[in-house]
Amino acid sequence: MPDAMIRVTAEVRDRLAVIAESRGTSIRSLVQEFAESMLTEEERQEQASRTREYLAEHFGAEVTDEDSAAMAQRLREAFAGLRKDAAA
Repeated sequence: MPDAMIRVTAEVRDRLAVIAESRGTSIRSLVQEFAESMLTEEERQEQASRTREYLAEHFGAEVTDEDSAAMAQRLREAFAGLRKDAAA
């Protein structure tokens, strides 16, 4: 597959270079990894549906949208706390 050019600001390019170097990889590989690992909203919903089906089938756990939203909020709060601790 031929390469393509992606235009970003110099600041973004420099940030990508720092991240890539810290991981021992190239910007090209970093961008490819990002593109391959990110889900669209539709893909995320499909994955959530498959996960709910698995939990119901194997563990008898029925996870509602409200359950998912509550857990997402708890995770956001937990990660926010971790970031505060790391910054201190």
